[in-house]
Amino acid sequence: MKTLSRIGFLFALIVFAAINSAMAQKTIKGTVYMDGEPAAGVTVEAHKGSTMMTSFDGKYEVTVDPKSKYIKYTLMATGESKRFDLGENSVGEIDFAFTGSLPGEGGSEEVVSGDVSLKSQEELLTEQNKEFMNQLSLYTEFYKQGDYQSALPHWKILYNKYPKSTSNIYIHGAKIYESLIENAKTDAERDKYLDEYMKGYDQRLKYFGGKGFILGRKGTAWLKYKLDENRTTPIEGEELKQVMQKGYDWLNESVNEEKAQSELPVLLLLMQTTRSLFKLGTLPKETVVLNYEKTNKYLNEIIAKDTDKDRVKSAVEIQPYIENLFSTSGAADCEALISIFTPQFEENINDAEFIKSMLRRLRKAKCDESELAEKATTKLYELEPSAEAAFNMAHEYLRKDDLVNAKKYYDQAISQETDPKLLASYYYERSLLLYIKESKYQEARDMARKAISLDPDLCEAYMLIGDIYAASSRSFSGTNLEKSSIFWVAVDYYNKARRVDDCSAEAANKASDYKKYFPNKEDAFMEGLQDGQSYKVGGWINETTTVRF
Repeated sequence: MKTLSRIGFLFALIVFAAINSAMAQKTIKGTVYMDGEPAAGVTVEAHKGSTMMTSFDGKYEVTVDPKSKYIKYTLMATGESKRFDLGENSVGEIDFAFTGSLPGEGGSEEVVSGDVSLKSQEELLTEQNKEFMNQLSLYTEFYKQGDYQSALPHWKILYNKYPKSTSNIYIHGAKIYESLIENAKTDAERDKYLDEYMKGYDQRLKYFGGKGFILGRKGTAWLKYKLDENRTTPIEGEELKQVMQKGYDWLNESVNEEKAQSELPVLLLLMQTTRSLFKLGTLPKETVVLNYEKTNKYLNEIIAKDTDKDRVKSAVEIQPYIENLFSTSGAADCEALISIFTPQFEENINDAEFIKSMLRRLRKAKCDESELAEKATTKLYELEPSAEAAFNMAHEYLRKDDLVNAKKYYDQAISQETDPKLLASYYYERSLLLYIKESKYQEARDMARKAISLDPDLCEAYMLIGDIYAASSRSFSGTNLEKSSIFWVAVDYYNKARRVDDCSAEAANKASDYKKYFPNKEDAFMEGLQDGQSYKVGGWINETTTVRF
């Protein structure tokens, strides 16, 4: 009986020891690569653990215990060895690049390349890691002096061997590579440094997280340096599309992650890139609309809720740029704008400022002849019978060809408005009504002059006066020369209009077309007129011009 008990006790001890041993040991497996391919003939030796040699598939599996400090990889053909330092949690799958880089990430815990330590700066300093301390000291000193070329080799050792020690490696690394890119002599050199810069963002994301923030910075840097005007050969064609698409993808993912926490330049750059890709035929109209809504939504959230006053101020300043990018994209057609603004109008139906802004946008895009614009115009006047509201009502009645009410509301808008540029636009539209609907040329001209006196850059008013004069030539009393001399004055106004970009093309065309109606040389000779001479057009026009043929 005692013998059986003793045997049972010994068996229990053996089982217990086996369990303890199994619990103490850990298994690490993975694949060894050389230049991206699985490597055979590599001895994988775990410190205080097992050893094996890789076959054609490069795979290995070794056991380690809590006291194991590293795994050593030795290439049997040359005897060259490399080490991977183990941390307390280094278990699972570790792929190792003996030369070159890994083909991709895999494994349950860590995927690393080379002789790498994943300890923090605090841990490395506590254990007095001399190499880390020495390289940190050297790189930091050179970096502080702005000597990035001297800092670079020491920085690279920290970047490659101690990638998880401190995020300063990546913050400082960004500045180092930006300097190298900006001082590069060739496009190839610039691109080489830019590729390394981008890898730095990937590695920072891997070890320190912050996906949205990192991708925003990555996309911004990529577009800045790839599209730099200092490049010897500008990027064009399909390559331009690819470069912009890559930057766009990073920026878009960043904004989707960060939302209202996005950096403001990232929101602006996303909309700029969206507009460019749409014009290049790479993005559909629907994406431009969605990105406009998205960026505008987050800006509104920042303005309404953010406690940082400077950030709110910057968001307010950026919003008009984003509005303009969308308005000039070519995607902001009536269908798109109405689909955007209809639900917003219902949500803000009692917000006069919102309705004003919406109507301005619709009018600028020539979408004011819509049911939405009609409803919004009426609602705005109910909420606030201001000059702008009256102007909108006038515009709406003019669209319905109700001239009596149109004139009534135009006159109300003109009498109430104090802003010179807005008042100029009201006078201009009132003069249009007089010209087009009532053929009152002199009154229309006088009102257009008032518009110009308030806003000298209102090129449409110059164009209108040119049109009025050209139309009035048929009913103007006088000789053939006196009638045709009106076209000298009309072209003078078209030439004034063409100085402003908004009217330049149309005004140039009209100036060219109406030159054929200038007085001929024979009639001018009979009147004693010579090229370049001053000439006064009489009657209600009463303008001085220059004789030319």
